[in-house]
Amino acid sequence: MEFFRIRRDIPFMRNALVFNVISFITFAAAVFFLVTRGLHLSVEFTGGTVMEVGYTQAADVEKVRQTVAGLGFADVQVQTFGTSRDVLIRLPAQKGVSSAQQSEKVLGALKAQDPSVTLRRTEFVGPQVGEELATDGLKALAMVVAGIMIYLAVRFEWKFAVAAIIANLHDVIIILGFFAFFQWEFSLAVLAAVLAVLGYSVNESVVIFDRIRENFRRYRKMDTVAIIDNAITSTISRTIITHGSTQVMVLSMLLFGGPTLHYFAMALTIGILFGIYSSVFVAAAIAMWLGIKREDLVKSQPRKEGDPNDPNAGATV
Repeated sequence: MEFFRIRRDIPFMRNALVFNVISFITFAAAVFFLVTRGLHLSVEFTGGTVMEVGYTQAADVEKVRQTVAGLGFADVQVQTFGTSRDVLIRLPAQKGVSSAQQSEKVLGALKAQDPSVTLRRTEFVGPQVGEELATDGLKALAMVVAGIMIYLAVRFEWKFAVAAIIANLHDVIIILGFFAFFQWEFSLAVLAAVLAVLGYSVNESVVIFDRIRENFRRYRKMDTVAIIDNAITSTISRTIITHGSTQVMVLSMLLFGGPTLHYFAMALTIGILFGIYSSVFVAAAIAMWLGIKREDLVKSQPRKEGDPNDPNAGATV
């Protein structure tokens, strides 16, 4: 389905070097903020207290959040759990204060607001558990990257695999750079969003790479730059439709999903925007710099003996 068709190829690769320099500067800035500021990790990674409280009627999550924050707890996570009457509260660890003391203090404030509130359970997440989650998250990220590289190398060619992985890591590092610069909370939900962006971004790269391979087979007189420009231009309508509809859904979560989904949607928003950019100006451009050519994707068929199209047919020694 196409809403419009561009009849003249847009010369994307003409400005590839300029956009690659911009990408490198952005990537370097993201790495700088990650090294100097680091990520603001949530309770799942740093350790803390998890409380589940129950109400007799639908809980006012925002009011609960304000009550807990008024006790001096910073970076409190409050969300409904299961039903609208069950609320999950995550409290960061505090020096000199035990988990039991934290939960008693919070429960007392909530009971002063609504005597019907009851404590369902309370758990303490230790630093060792948080460290294990961080390690497992990095392993998951590494496995996704390795799987993408193997898939692209088998389906296309190793140059495309290298180009796509550089583009995908470009997106991931920039997302992390935003979270480090603004010190947004990095939780397990955000980690899930980063992994989702990896798969989402590689999908756009695969679409463009597949069209490049098809163009190499179809247009034998075009050079590599013209082939890539044609592939990107011919998939623009699909890109706008797909990414536009996805971005509308993600923005609705960002604007109306509340604090629980805010940073998850923020990571997806940044990832989708940079995913479109990197598929065109990073992945395709790097494949061009690596010297992708027709022979890499279109294997020549061996000529049969006696083939009249064989220039050496009938030759004698």
